[in-house]
Formats: sequence, C-alpha cells, structure tokens
Amino acid sequence: MRHLILGVFLVALPAAAAAQSTGLFSMESRQDGRAWEAVGRLELGGTAFCTGSLITQELVLTAAHCLYDEEGRLLAPEDIQFLAGWRNGRAAAYRRVRRAVAHPEYDLNAPPGAGRVYYDIALVELQHPIRNTTIIPFVTDEKPPAGESVGVVSYAHNRSEAPSMQDTCQVLSDQDNLLVLSCSVDFGSSGSPVFGFAEGGPRIVSVVSSKAKSGDQPVSLGAPLENQIATILDIMETGAGFAQGSAFRPFRAEDGARKDTGAKFIRPTDGTAAPLKP
Repeated sequence: MRHLILGVFLVALPAAAAAQSTGLFSMESRQDGRAWEAVGRLELGGTAFCTGSLITQELVLTAAHCLYDEEGRLLAPEDIQFLAGWRNGRAAAYRRVRRAVAHPEYDLNAPPGAGRVYYDIALVELQHPIRNTTIIPFVTDEKPPAGESVGVVSYAHNRSEAPSMQDTCQVLSDQDNLLVLSCSVDFGSSGSPVFGFAEGGPRIVSVVSSKAKSGDQPVSLGAPLENQIATILDIMETGAGFAQGSAFRPFRAEDGARKDTGAKFIRPTDGTAAPLKP
C-alpha cells in the first residue's frame, strides 16, 4: 500500500462552536445497514476508493476529486465501479460505470480553500440502473444552518469493509459557502453523504470533501449541493462524459501505473493543506 499523506485546512471557528459528537457505529450486519444500502464504496482503478451514494437509480453522488488518480489524471469510466452497500466482501449490488462528470468549475490544482471545496461535487452514471426494493436512492436537500445536527455514512481506510454511521454531529459553521462539520471522517470518506434528518426521512445535504483542523479540534468540510447537481446534469445533457469530443470525458491512466490499493486522497501542494480525498 502506498504511503498516504494527509494535509489539513486550518479553519477559524467561534469558541462556542466546539461541540462534541457521538462516536461511529459500524454497520457490519445487513440488518444494521439495511436502510443505508444506497451508500457504497466507489472503487477507483484498483488503486483507491471513495464513498458514494445513489440519488437516482442510475446516478451516484460523490466528490469531484475522487475521479482523479494520484498523478492528477482523470480516471476512465471503465476503471470505476460502484459497490452498493459493500459489507464484509459482498455488495448488495455491483455496477460498472457509463460516465463520470465533475462540476465544470472544479479545479484539482486550485489552492486549498473554500472555492475548491465548494465545487468538489461529481456525478457517476451507472451502466445499468439499480432497481432493487432494498436499495432506495436518497433525496437531496439544501444545506442546513449552523447548529443543526447532521449525520454521515462513510467508509474509510481503517473501516473499509463495512459502512459506519455517525448519526449525531453538528454543522459548526457555514463559511464561504462551505460547511464546517464536527463529523468524524478519514481517508476513504471523500464523497460521503452528509444527512439532514428533517421530517420525511434522511436527505443528503452535503458531500464530504476534506478534513481540517480548527485549533486542535478536528473538523470536516462539506460541499453544499445548492445548484451544483443541476449544473452537472445540464452539462451531462450536452454529452459531457462521452467520447464524442467532450472535454469532460476521463481518459485512461498510462500503462505501468502503480496498481496498489488504498483509500484515496489529494496530496498537499505546499506541505500545509490539502482536501481529503478518501
């Protein structure tokens, strides 16, 4: 396994916003995770993984930086696979990918900061829809206000064989169009859905982009969905992600690229900060 480097954003929060969050609950049995099987592992070229979640029967929501290999090259669709409800070596559904499209404003090489997190959204279209009565796509919603309780379902490098739920963490702040959360994330958690628990059931209100620190307090950074999904869908309607002249179509990594496995991250560009690309 390659050596993974984690950089952090440094964010300033009000002293009063130092809320404690509950621990993670590992959903190792199918009964524990039955309501969350639309969350799955996104396998990336045999070298890494992120977390993704179904928002329709054929669309998976994740972080834009998950579509790039460690050299900064876009992965080909055939190098990506979605494992819905992955648990202890088995998935509730396996799907290959037809195309994967990042938000057009996302810039992998942009300096670490709010702008890069804000656009860190991507949609992955599956080759075949998942039509399964136990795998129900999640509804998306607007970002919650500071102080509201949220939850995260994620995979990570040290809990890669079953999803974990943290059902009580908080929105600590809404800074520069990104959410600062007390939710616990780690390598592999990039693209994880952040859930709001308003009336009507859980709704995805954000996508995990990075981990950070406020003083000594670990926090996570989430990209608000806002109109981001609609923007990606619009360019998908024009053919983005397909071979016919689209600038958004990922290309295959060169032969001989390393094929080790591990959770995916973006490396720091300056030794001080980097988005979390689990």
